[in-house]
Amino acid sequence: MKNKNVMELCLSPDLGGLELYMMRAAKSLKGRFNVISIINTKGKLESYYKDTEHRYELLSKNSNLLMISSARKLAKIMDANKIDIVHLHWTKDIPICVLAKKLSKIKPKLVQTRNMNMTRFKDSLYHRFLYTNIDMMLPVTKKVEEQINKFIPEDIRPCIEVLYMGTDKLKLLSEEKILIFKKEHGMNVPFSVAMVGRIEEDKGQYLLIEALSKLDRVEAFFVGREMKEGYIQSLKEQAKKLGIENRVHFLGFLKEPASFMQACDAMVLATPCETFGLVVIEAMAAKTAMIATKACGPLEIIEDGISGMLFENNNIDELSNKIQLLAQDDSLINKITLKALKVTEDKFETVKQFDKLGNLFTGL
Repeated sequence: MKNKNVMELCLSPDLGGLELYMMRAAKSLKGRFNVISIINTKGKLESYYKDTEHRYELLSKNSNLLMISSARKLAKIMDANKIDIVHLHWTKDIPICVLAKKLSKIKPKLVQTRNMNMTRFKDSLYHRFLYTNIDMMLPVTKKVEEQINKFIPEDIRPCIEVLYMGTDKLKLLSEEKILIFKKEHGMNVPFSVAMVGRIEEDKGQYLLIEALSKLDRVEAFFVGREMKEGYIQSLKEQAKKLGIENRVHFLGFLKEPASFMQACDAMVLATPCETFGLVVIEAMAAKTAMIATKACGPLEIIEDGISGMLFENNNIDELSNKIQLLAQDDSLINKITLKALKVTEDKFETVKQFDKLGNLFTGL
């Protein structure tokens, strides 16, 4: 039996967990399937594909009025590559994929990994048209599965399978290499706590800075791209007003954050409701203590005080207390990070998750 032809598609112009997950899916499925990736001409993903053996094509994401033009181009790519399954990742790509499917001669199956929460009913004629043409949805948590069942009417609801995101099994750095990394990045401090991800208000960097002002001998490091010009400057001004500007550091975007995570004593996720929290399992795989908001995705990953720490959304006092607990107790960090590593190996390892994805595609 011939290998199925799979199209991995993400036309998001950004570069974060969602976009990188699409790239990892494409690379993991290669070999078992014939895979081609479709990415945004103006996006940031091409650098991960260029000069590699992985096939990809660029597609412009036009405005809604001109979407039919992009859909026609996408349908031609589907037909030229005899695509059996289109795996899409960005919710905003649903309309163009459905239109392309309608315009395609071969009508491939559409599978959506649902990375975002669903908060309203999808019972309009427009939504009925879209979801009738989606064959399978892969919510990244059980909570998102509940939302899909609640908000999409049963008569148009696609087949649903929960598929957690995964993280690679890391080759952990030696203590010597960690010390070298710390020295290179100015991280030789008594206790370092960090955040990795987009630098924007929704990610809650300001909460960590506020919590830091209540602590001594702790420094914060932020890795990621600034999404709105001037926002980092506003965070620096916040730190200055609190008198901690010398303990707040912005390192920009790091293409390989695994070494950085291993060099940190603790990581923080402060988003009010992160659908999954890929950075959570990445930090756990790096044997770094994770502190996350007690809501949404992290609730299905972290057991509070056992495999990580949880704090109530916007509760700066609780966040600072959790950081302090870790900063003063090396044995607690060791216990939590060992348990967290086992959780990622048992439940969230990339190979296991993409094997399941491949099995779902084979059976579709």
